[in-house]
Amino acid sequence: MNATQKTTLTIIILYMIATVVIGLFASYKQKKKSQSENANEDFLMAGKSLGPLVLAGTLFAANTGGASTTGIATNVYSYGLSAAWYVIAAGIGFVLVSFVASYFRRSSANTVPQIIGMRFGKPSHIITAITSILALFMATGAQIIATASIINVLTGLDFNKAAIITTIVVIAYTMIGGFASVASANMMHVFFITVGMTIALFVMVKNEAIGGFANLFEKAREVSIASNGELDLMSMTKIGFPTVLGYIAMYCMTFPTGQEIVQTFSSAKTGSAAKTGSIIAGLLSAAYAIVPALIGLMAYTYIDGYVDSGISKSALADATVRFAPPLVSGIVLAAVVAATISSASGNMIGTATMFSNDIYKPYITNNNADPKKEVLVSRVVMTLAGLFGLGVALSNSNIISVMMSAFALRSAGPFAAFVCGLFWKDVTQKAGFIAILAGTIVSAIWIFVLNSPWGLSAIVPGAVVAFVVIFIVTKIDLASGGKPAPLIEFDED
Repeated sequence: MNATQKTTLTIIILYMIATVVIGLFASYKQKKKSQSENANEDFLMAGKSLGPLVLAGTLFAANTGGASTTGIATNVYSYGLSAAWYVIAAGIGFVLVSFVASYFRRSSANTVPQIIGMRFGKPSHIITAITSILALFMATGAQIIATASIINVLTGLDFNKAAIITTIVVIAYTMIGGFASVASANMMHVFFITVGMTIALFVMVKNEAIGGFANLFEKAREVSIASNGELDLMSMTKIGFPTVLGYIAMYCMTFPTGQEIVQTFSSAKTGSAAKTGSIIAGLLSAAYAIVPALIGLMAYTYIDGYVDSGISKSALADATVRFAPPLVSGIVLAAVVAATISSASGNMIGTATMFSNDIYKPYITNNNADPKKEVLVSRVVMTLAGLFGLGVALSNSNIISVMMSAFALRSAGPFAAFVCGLFWKDVTQKAGFIAILAGTIVSAIWIFVLNSPWGLSAIVPGAVVAFVVIFIVTKIDLASGGKPAPLIEFDED
């Protein structure tokens, strides 16, 4: 390692120590408030105590992991600056979803499958739990990919070995503190990712090798022209309207059905805190989106031979180390590493929450679970989620592709059932179950058989089919004497 790499790595290590200390302190404070009979809920739900700002930071950090940082920088090669739409769409999604955010806090449920099960019964509850758990396993892998790629750049350590080390750290960090730990540390991560990376961008672009934004954009156009049409690095539209539409639809559907987001909403102090936090997270995401895209643009434009090597998972790390001073690059990459670890931790905690609430307690212990044994089971599930994520990372997959597949498989079917369950009093249990199955099957075929034609997310055709199915089956079911599903009861805010 050269001097810059050593300095950067030292800062990352110090930052991670600070993350662990903050997490341990938050966990200790939460345990002092806890009652023994609520031990697992306090461990997984932070005692339902998050205010709007902490909640906004947790939402932003949960979504701003590997795909939203290193993934965007990586995809500048394929889509130019339009790669930023992946996070701009997330901001739009957070704002739109804010209108239903309070329902999660006001319900007695802690997971998406629980909410689905309240209206549509046991079969819908089980299938939603299974698809959601598998999706979070995949999403954990995306965060491990991002973290390992940074470690690989900084140390020269083999990517696979870096992925193994990352997995061990993530599992240990998650087991120690639970959700209170993750939520508290996320506030620090959000500050350094948004403010730190934005400052780093301006510092990097003033590097004498680049010479300002005007030179960066002109050089990017020259590189694009020299590629004979293969590249269009400055484009904000190359990714295509169907893909942008798919992103927005994906987030609008996956946020209300994604456990890492729902768990955060459910951990709010009040329903209004959940709504306000979601809006703040949306505005923050939309504003931040262009930053990693511009850093990726520097890598593909100014690092000799970079474009010739094709798409690179380490574009953000390479550009930051090359064009930022060691202190700045260390802080930025430390925040990215910490955020991806926190995102992975959030995914693992979400997996454990769903397994505990939707499988272990209702079907294994018949709702007579011992609190201490329940925490132990949650930690075992977290470990399995981390190991599965390691397998995804070692498969050399593209981060954003992994996340898109995970989002589609978990949300295409349940989203229709979720929306109709909240707002359509006549919907039937049979219709909800069939719609969940149909939407999930269509999205799986779209991804694995048709290979996502037109760049459109599988969540769109899957959800369209699910909505059509739930409407038709409900009408047929009611006409043949069926009864509407029981309504969900919500607490006052």
